[in-house]
Amino acid sequence: MPQIPGGFELILILAVVLLLFGGKKIPQLAKGLGEGIRNFKKSVKEEEPEEVASKDEPKKVEGSEETAAAEAPKTTEKQA
Repeated sequence: MPQIPGGFELILILAVVLLLFGGKKIPQLAKGLGEGIRNFKKSVKEEEPEEVASKDEPKKVEGSEETAAAEAPKTTEKQA
């Protein structure tokens, strides 16, 4: 079972990230990540009312009972 990294491991990971991306690039990456999460949450909130409205409305069945009865297969009884 994987363990959560401790204090020393987190410092080591942050140092590697700092070396790879540099001090100026990290704020830009964090800003881009934050905007992406914000846009995702916004799009999820915009879609929810449509889904709720469609769930509240009963589904309409095309045709009527008369057409369903007319289309039903008719059985015939054989006389012996």
